[in-house]
Amino acid sequence: MDWIRGFVGGVLLAVTVGLCGLGWTTPASAQQIVVQGANVDPATLKPYFTGTDPASIQRGVEDLQATGIYSNVSAKLVDGKIVVNLSGGGAQVINRVAFEGNKQIETKQLEVEVQSKPHTNYNEETAVGDVGRIKDAYKKYGRNEAKVTKRLVQLPNGRVDLVFTIDEGGKTGIREIKFVGNHAVSNYRLGGLMQTSTMNWLSFIKSTDVYDPDRLASDEEAIRRYYMKNGYADFRIVSTDVTYQENPPGYIITITMDEGPQYHVSSVNVVSNIPKVDGPALARFVALRPGDVYDASAIDKSVEAITRDVATQGYAFSEARPHGDRDTVNHTIAISFSVDNGPKVYIERIDIIGNTRTRDYVIRREFDIGEGDPYNHVLIERAERRLNSLGYFKKVHISNRPGSAPDRVIVVVEVEDQPTGSISLSGGYSTTQGFLAELAYTETNFLGRGQYVRLSVSDGQYTQGWKASFTEPYFLGQRLAAGFDVFHQVNNQNQYALYQNWTTGATARLGIPITDDLTFQPNYSIYESKITIPNTSSQPYDDCVGPDQTWFPGGTFIPVVPSEAINCLTNGEAPVEIKQAAAQGNIVTSLAGFSVLYNNLDNRKDPTTGYYATYKQDVAGLGGQSDFLRETFDARYYHPITEDFIGILHLQAGQINSFGNNQPLIINNFMQGPSLVRGFAPAGIGPRDISNPFDIQSAALGGTTYYGGSAEVDFPIFGLPREIGLKGAVFADAGNLIGYSGPTNFSNFLGYTYCPTPGSLAAAFPITQSSCANVYDPNLIRTSVGVSLIWASPMGPIRFDFALPITKGKYDQTQFFNFSGGTTF
Repeated sequence: MDWIRGFVGGVLLAVTVGLCGLGWTTPASAQQIVVQGANVDPATLKPYFTGTDPASIQRGVEDLQATGIYSNVSAKLVDGKIVVNLSGGGAQVINRVAFEGNKQIETKQLEVEVQSKPHTNYNEETAVGDVGRIKDAYKKYGRNEAKVTKRLVQLPNGRVDLVFTIDEGGKTGIREIKFVGNHAVSNYRLGGLMQTSTMNWLSFIKSTDVYDPDRLASDEEAIRRYYMKNGYADFRIVSTDVTYQENPPGYIITITMDEGPQYHVSSVNVVSNIPKVDGPALARFVALRPGDVYDASAIDKSVEAITRDVATQGYAFSEARPHGDRDTVNHTIAISFSVDNGPKVYIERIDIIGNTRTRDYVIRREFDIGEGDPYNHVLIERAERRLNSLGYFKKVHISNRPGSAPDRVIVVVEVEDQPTGSISLSGGYSTTQGFLAELAYTETNFLGRGQYVRLSVSDGQYTQGWKASFTEPYFLGQRLAAGFDVFHQVNNQNQYALYQNWTTGATARLGIPITDDLTFQPNYSIYESKITIPNTSSQPYDDCVGPDQTWFPGGTFIPVVPSEAINCLTNGEAPVEIKQAAAQGNIVTSLAGFSVLYNNLDNRKDPTTGYYATYKQDVAGLGGQSDFLRETFDARYYHPITEDFIGILHLQAGQINSFGNNQPLIINNFMQGPSLVRGFAPAGIGPRDISNPFDIQSAALGGTTYYGGSAEVDFPIFGLPREIGLKGAVFADAGNLIGYSGPTNFSNFLGYTYCPTPGSLAAAFPITQSSCANVYDPNLIRTSVGVSLIWASPMGPIRFDFALPITKGKYDQTQFFNFSGGTTF
């Protein structure tokens, strides 16, 4: 109670001094106070002595004594005046704690670090310790050379301001990371597993090169998991030594490890100790087979799968325990799982603490079990992994404590929210879309409800548009990801297409997880599309009106009779097939479909092993003007050739067929180029109208069928720091686009007939647009080989492809160099 009264008294004293300084006066009814033994303004003591009765005077003495400013305080009433005797003064009270020169660390954070607090007695030893604590805080930010001094600013009535002056100094990060004892895994691969990095020329925009014990411990665990995943069951980190050197300033981290041998699986067995549960039948849930490299993560998945299946058979308390019998001579492990009935313990309740933004139900729905259900530690661990993978929290920790009875347990979920929203300005350039900028707002935990929201608007050299997306990951309280997208996009005319097309529409989708790796997603879309062809003096792409026309070149009003040398084709003319599509006006497409997605990649951002495959099917014809069945397939397989060389196999295919006798609309055709076979320009392969020899490049018509494959090997560029993020690749591509099935006679559409004989002089130098289209559509597989430079830059992914076509069609359009990249500011 003394410290409470002292604190209140100190506050009242400070408030009184402040009011007096402002010229305020105390009420007339207040008693007169006389101070003896100290040079103190009596007015500052009036809040302590509000009455003349003995009880009030004694209470004021106790409150003033509790402030700690004076060691001895007494008071008595003399001739109607309260005489206060003060002695033993000298204790200084901190008025405020201030910081000067801090830029890297906010003042609020430094206030948490120091132990000297306002309205408490100043203590020299504590203040000296605070200097060290501030320096320690700066070490966490890579500022080991930070200098901190303190000073006191004297104020009236025994008060002081404690001021810390900080010289933050330069950044001192990690100079080198050494690995000792690794023989099977290279230094480069180990460094790639770590978040911690070394200092280089990118240090001014990164913080991972700052020594952080927690981050380093996480890196050690990542290295351990990598070894255990790749068969090194005896792996251990012997020691981690962190030393600080003065010149040049920085840390040297040395990680010493013992790899041990690589183990393979010799046998797999499941034994059930529960009657009516068939142990051998559970072997299908084991993710390893004899001959496989031992994988600890696969053991965890197997335990989870077995436990879930046995629980569905009615044994909620079952436990699956893995056992491994090592053969250290042959380096094999015999794996067995024992299935037993565990103790009957129920979940009394689930307590959630620490969530200041995320709603409780968002956390609870990640549990496959609830309050009152049998306790199962496998499902609890599964929930913890799910919560960590959401990205909503800085940390997630699940623990247990005893419940109200021996067979009851309380599950405690401790989380710490982190920011989940972002506003980004992205910019980039590609040889296909030119310069492009996008402004986007993204929130992955909207209003703490776990919903995904993204709003974006883009503007570029050839493309503009906007898009709004919303996803509810638990639709109707089930693990169903329901969402919608609303979008608008305009593609302007460019060197590959002498027309503009725009699309506006919406999509509704539903994601249904079949397994952790397999998802089924039905969807419905409706959108409106339109093609327009500019016809101005600067873009005269639709000015051919007949063979006997009088033509005005370049928009000038000087009539010219068309000839082989100058006519309406020589300045650019859209193919007649595109003109007919533009004449159809707005096209509404209503389609329903589904996609099946399989993804077991080890890393979504930088995969090294696993599969990613998507199959999509859409049926259009539920209203609108489009009637077609469209199917696409895209699959990638990643496999490490060595620990640093990653092989990638990419397969893709697509087909679109119209219903009945309807001809497919050209607006729905596939356009392919470098996305199928590198070394070819956008819309550089496939069916093409070659009637106009002056504009073959921009006369792509698209096709109804495509297929292709690519083999690639990615590898690090040795000699460069890993943190720079540069790697190289070699590749070989092959693919084909075929299937123009539209009309070739456009006499009725153009209003005239002009069909030069193919191969004739008139066909080589036409004076106007032919009404008999000459479509080039060879069934020819295009191939190419090349090299790539890939940069996972801090500003975004950037890729340079250099490709040389090996086989190509006569009128295909090639492109040796392709660049794509962007950044987020």
